[in-house]
Amino acid sequence: MKVGPLERMAFFLAVFIAGLCSLIYELLISTTASYFLGDSIKQFSLTIGIYMAAMGLGSYLTRYLPDDLLGWFVKVEVLLGIIGGLSVPILYYGFDQLSVDSYQFLTLGITFLIGVLTGFEIPLLVRILKTYYPLKSNLAYVLSLDYVGALFATLLFPFLLLPFVGTFKTSIIFGAVNIVLGLSIYRFFTNRLQIKKKRWMEPTMIGCLIGFVLIGIFSDRLLGHWEDNFYTARIIYSKETPYQKLVLTKNKEDLRLYINRIIQFSSLDEYRYHESLAMIPLQAAPYKKSVLVLGGGEGLLAREILKDPKVENITIVDLDPEVFRLGKENKFLREVNGDALLNPKVTLIPEDAMAYLRTTTEVYDVIIADLPDPSNEGIARLYSTAFFKLAQNKLSRYGIFATQATGPFHTRRAFWCIYESLKASGFTDVYPYHTYVPSFGDWGFIIAANHPIKPLTFDADLPLKYLNTENVARMFYFEPDIDNPDNLEINRLDHPVLLEYFLKDWERWRKDKKN
Repeated sequence: MKVGPLERMAFFLAVFIAGLCSLIYELLISTTASYFLGDSIKQFSLTIGIYMAAMGLGSYLTRYLPDDLLGWFVKVEVLLGIIGGLSVPILYYGFDQLSVDSYQFLTLGITFLIGVLTGFEIPLLVRILKTYYPLKSNLAYVLSLDYVGALFATLLFPFLLLPFVGTFKTSIIFGAVNIVLGLSIYRFFTNRLQIKKKRWMEPTMIGCLIGFVLIGIFSDRLLGHWEDNFYTARIIYSKETPYQKLVLTKNKEDLRLYINRIIQFSSLDEYRYHESLAMIPLQAAPYKKSVLVLGGGEGLLAREILKDPKVENITIVDLDPEVFRLGKENKFLREVNGDALLNPKVTLIPEDAMAYLRTTTEVYDVIIADLPDPSNEGIARLYSTAFFKLAQNKLSRYGIFATQATGPFHTRRAFWCIYESLKASGFTDVYPYHTYVPSFGDWGFIIAANHPIKPLTFDADLPLKYLNTENVARMFYFEPDIDNPDNLEINRLDHPVLLEYFLKDWERWRKDKKN
């Protein structure tokens, strides 16, 4: 068959779009699975491995396809559009219906199907293009354009699609793009196609396309319905940032912040957590002129620290600038944090905590880490010996470090792993303590220094709701069933055992929808 320049251009554009869409689907599935299951290294590794193996299988199976190559290419693009476009909606709604293992199987099953279909694309295009290009040039054109499409996908996804469109709508958009590609090839080469019952192809593709358009139009309503089923209170704010999914709910006086569906605080009892994390290290610190907060971008910890008149400046380092914006602009959150983020003593820095500790030349009297639980390797590194040593280097001579450390009851090994890692990092005085927060349960903290400290001695004349001399003394006692189990490994940057401890501990308490 003779193909003109316009037709060649159509094929080359098809190669580029095919490479772009396929990698977008892979990124979408990995990201969504990481949101719901944690352990992003595991999710991305499994997705990449299954995807590549399935591509190999798909490429092998093309040897059995008949000669109607254009027809098969159209069918592949339509199937990719349907499966890839619906992948994230299926994963969103499937999480509440399936057990953890079943959900993991679902993510890998969708990945496998997309991988097999993607494996069909390049061999089909190479065979189609061989009629007017030598094999050497043919492969060069196809592979280079496919790889360039993949490059565009890796740039578009983190910098444009995830922050401004979100995973749900992105999957719908690129599913539609795949179907449009199939429809375009069908219309452009309709006279060359040998598909049986060809008259049904175009209405089917147009119908699928209309379906995706409708899902896209009603996506906010669909997501709202799904979130309403998960969150027990009215959602007043929801945004998917490049780093996480933020949701703020309100039920009468109860304001709650969720990150990736995990509760961060309830305004009814958060003062127990934040007083415990802020005031015990502040009262133990001989000097507290300068305080560094790692995390805590919503401003609740800063609210407590500002109660101490000896504190002259607070630097808050949080990875996600959207959390800062929420804490400064949302009227409900401002009521809870007391406009702490607008206080002239407070400096806000949107940066990774470890990166900041590596580069800053500042030295602090008190450093408090109010970081998320170590549910993925990116956060687990913030509880490693390397991170703790960086924090030590930024403490003044009589400085104090404190961190939240998960719950000693529900995640016992994770809590004590953080304790042992702090000791292994070089801190000479390390004290674990815990308290009951109704929204969380029994919650733990650890305070550390390189000089003798007396955190059990608490006598603060400050406007506190919860802490006093008696209950602080009780916080440092651990019953036998939550005491240090010993024989725990140290959490290191190159070997994040804390992640395994945390996920396995929580797995025992997760309620499966189906057994």
